[in-house]
Amino acid sequence: MVVEGIFLELSIVLLITAIFGFIMRWLKQPIILAYLLTGILISPSVLNIVSSGDALGALSSFGVALLLFMVGLNLNPKVVRESGIPSVLLASLQIVLTVAVSFFASFVLGYSLLASFYIAIALSFSSTIIILKLLADRGELQTLSGRIATGVLIVQDIVAVFLLIFLSGYSAQTNVLSFIATLLLRGFFLIAILFLIAHYFLPRVIRHVAKNQEFLLLFSLMWCFVVSSLFAMFELSIEIGALIAGVTLSVSHFRYEISSKMKPLRDFFLILFFVWLGLQVRVGMFISEWVSIVVFSFIAIFGHFIIIFLLMNVQSYTKRNSFLTALSLSQISEFSLIVAAIGVKNGHLTQDLLALLTIVALISFGVSSYFISHAGKLYHFFMPLLARFERRGKKVDDHHYAKGEEYDIILFGYNRIGFDLLESFHRIKKKFLIIDYNPDTIIKLSREGYDCKYGDASDLELLKDIDYTKVKMVISTIPELEVNLLIHQVVKEVNKDIITIAVSHQIDEATQLYAEGISYVIMPHFLGGHHAATMIEQYGFDVSKFLQEKISHLEHLQSRKQVGHTHPENHRNTHH
Repeated sequence: MVVEGIFLELSIVLLITAIFGFIMRWLKQPIILAYLLTGILISPSVLNIVSSGDALGALSSFGVALLLFMVGLNLNPKVVRESGIPSVLLASLQIVLTVAVSFFASFVLGYSLLASFYIAIALSFSSTIIILKLLADRGELQTLSGRIATGVLIVQDIVAVFLLIFLSGYSAQTNVLSFIATLLLRGFFLIAILFLIAHYFLPRVIRHVAKNQEFLLLFSLMWCFVVSSLFAMFELSIEIGALIAGVTLSVSHFRYEISSKMKPLRDFFLILFFVWLGLQVRVGMFISEWVSIVVFSFIAIFGHFIIIFLLMNVQSYTKRNSFLTALSLSQISEFSLIVAAIGVKNGHLTQDLLALLTIVALISFGVSSYFISHAGKLYHFFMPLLARFERRGKKVDDHHYAKGEEYDIILFGYNRIGFDLLESFHRIKKKFLIIDYNPDTIIKLSREGYDCKYGDASDLELLKDIDYTKVKMVISTIPELEVNLLIHQVVKEVNKDIITIAVSHQIDEATQLYAEGISYVIMPHFLGGHHAATMIEQYGFDVSKFLQEKISHLEHLQSRKQVGHTHPENHRNTHH
């Protein structure tokens, strides 16, 4: 009956989580909030419908181990190197300053030195899961602010991993120096053996194993659990073992297949982990601990924002990129809760403090998700205030390679469509300016001799800074209704005779663009069918004509491939 009882409770937990999941999707909030709210709802202070809390806690520990395994799987030297010196410097300074502010605030609020240290660490990291998901949904991972945020997250994750390695094996009764010595000796011995195995033995085994996808999943799980158990036998903790197990596989060519196979399993156990965290929360804490909740939430949201914005400002980034990067990093991390959970496990923290940090996570996740979703509008609202803090002089992210002459055409967004348009501009011998949000694209185009400028077409300040009086045509390849309407409005205020062309993937949006006065709307998904229909009408059953089209198309595809173009799987990700 014990098994049936646990199964029934788990079914109820998943049912409630799914209901909250629907609500979070409707509210456009991260799904992690659904997990935490489920835990609070079923906790003893609300419905009290779970009696198998210990079993849930045991199962949730698997989620932490699998999460660390996959973190290790992605800690590949190339990924670390690509984060770049600016991101490393920014993340390092941000962590140090946030820890200092959080530690001071915690100590003033009456927490012990050790508890203040844990709180400071927990408040210093930002959420990789939430930020990357929201930026990907908005198509902003390749923007400069998105790339800086990603680099900061990589550095934060590396720091968090080392802290977890230390904290997971350190108990209240342990002498710090002896623990570090033991950690280094035992850890070095085990890691050296594992990396020898990973270098000489694992590649051949994985090549054989990877021929069968189910066997690859089984082998990966086995490797994670065996290495974790080996580390536990050496008194170094399961968490360290899971992380190292992932790192040893990070150089494998099959790490992406392993990651994709393990992800659903990891996500299931992480659901249980976050539900278990919510289970620790007492509703009365919102009243009894309101001062700490307000202070820590302020640090997690606004403290992160202020510190990152000022650090980027000091490094001479534009106020827009400083604002957007800081806004996206303004919350605490899932790692923060794992650190706090390990603190409880080691006897350093109380369950109440873990519950308090869970409440802070709930608040910061919700508020920051709203901020990221409305980042453009918030920037325009605060732009006059931000201008007062912006450093004067040349900006490190102000890539402008234009001669300042008059242009016939302005192209917003050099992407798959822009590639073809440039060839047309050359044929009609018109002067044109390219504006794109990807700094790498701008640098590449400038080396090829094109006039171009770095910028985001949703930036009203950028749009109004351009002289449209002599421009004959403005083309936007950005498939976002609001951005295209903004561009059209700004250019028409200056030049009523200008031709405006936009891209859309939705019939209703294209109709609205036409209603607002856009000259022509490109609909890529329909153009292909229209082109094929036109060829059939013109060529009939003349095979030679189709072969000529085939040769021409293959040459065009090769030129596309050389510049790194791929066909988008989801048109919503084809941002400017």
